[in-house]
Amino acid sequence: MFLDRRLAVAPMMDYTDRIFRSVLRLLTKRTLLYTEMITTWALQHGNQTKLLRFDAREHPIALQLGGNDPRALAECAKLGAVYGYDEINFNVGCPSPRVSANRFGACLMAEPSLVAECIQAMQSSVAIPVTIKHRIGIDRMETYADLQRFVETLIIAGCKIFIVHARHAKLNGISPKNNRQIPPLQYTVVHQLKRDFSQIQIILNGGIVNLEQASQQLNMVDGVMIGRAAYDNPWLLTAADHCIFDEEPCALSRHVVIEKFLPQITEYLNEGIPLSQITRHLLNLFHGEPKARLWRRMLSENSRLSTAGLNVLEQALDAVCE
Repeated sequence: MFLDRRLAVAPMMDYTDRIFRSVLRLLTKRTLLYTEMITTWALQHGNQTKLLRFDAREHPIALQLGGNDPRALAECAKLGAVYGYDEINFNVGCPSPRVSANRFGACLMAEPSLVAECIQAMQSSVAIPVTIKHRIGIDRMETYADLQRFVETLIIAGCKIFIVHARHAKLNGISPKNNRQIPPLQYTVVHQLKRDFSQIQIILNGGIVNLEQASQQLNMVDGVMIGRAAYDNPWLLTAADHCIFDEEPCALSRHVVIEKFLPQITEYLNEGIPLSQITRHLLNLFHGEPKARLWRRMLSENSRLSTAGLNVLEQALDAVCE
C-alpha cells in the first residue's frame, strides 16, 4: 500500500490515542495518523489487544514503537502488521529522562549501528514500511557531519523514510516539554539532509503550526508532521485534504462532527472508558470560536458527574450553537 506522507499528525504521548485519532479522522481523510509510542516491554508483557486495537476508519495509521532490542522490536513490528497497521515507526527522538534511562528514544542516536540492527530486524519481520523518527542531534553529537553519518548508516541498513524533528535533543538538564521549545528549530539542516540524500523520503517535524507553513515546507521536503498544533486546534485539519492533497475539504460543521462522533462515544462508554477521558479530546474543537470557553467549561465540569452521558455533549452543543 502506498502511503502519502505529505501531511501527518505526530505521535504524542497521552494525546494520540484511538479516541483522538477517531476525532481527527472525521476532520481529514488523508492525513497520516500515528499512535502514541508503545514500548516493546509493554507489548510483550501487557494487554496487546488494548494497546494495539484501532478502528478501521482510522486508516492510514502508523504504529510507533519504542525499544532497543532488535528481536523484541521485530516481534512487536510483526504484531503491528497482524493488527493491520500501515507502517511501523521506530522512536529514536524522545528526550524523556525516563526513556533515556531505559536506553531507548533519542539517546539511541549515539548508537547508530544498534539502530541499524533494529531497523533491519523490523524490516525482515514485516512487509509494511518501517520508518524512523529522530532528532537532528543529541548531546555530544551536534554537528551536521554526525547527523550525516547517522543517516548514512541507516540507509545502508535499508531505511528509506526518515521523520526528522528539526531540533537537537538535550538529554540532560531540561524537561521533555522544554525539549520541544528551547533547542532552536533548524529547518535548514533538514533541508540540507534532503539535498544530500535525495534518494530517501525526508519528513520534517517540529514547530509547524498551520497548513500554510506545511505547504511551504513541502517545497523542500517530502512531507510535514504537525504535533501540538493539531491537538490545540484540531479544526485546522479540516482544510488539509484540500490544501495538501488537492481533494475536497471537510464540509462538516463542528456541530455535525460531534453528532457523527456520538455513536463512537457510546461504544467507548460501553467499554468502560470514563466520559471525561473521551471529552478531553474534544475540548479544543471550538478553538477560536466565540463560545470556545463555554464549550470547554461545560465539558470539563459536567463530564465527571456520576450522571454524565451523551447529554453532556448535547447540552454543550446547544449552548454554543444558540
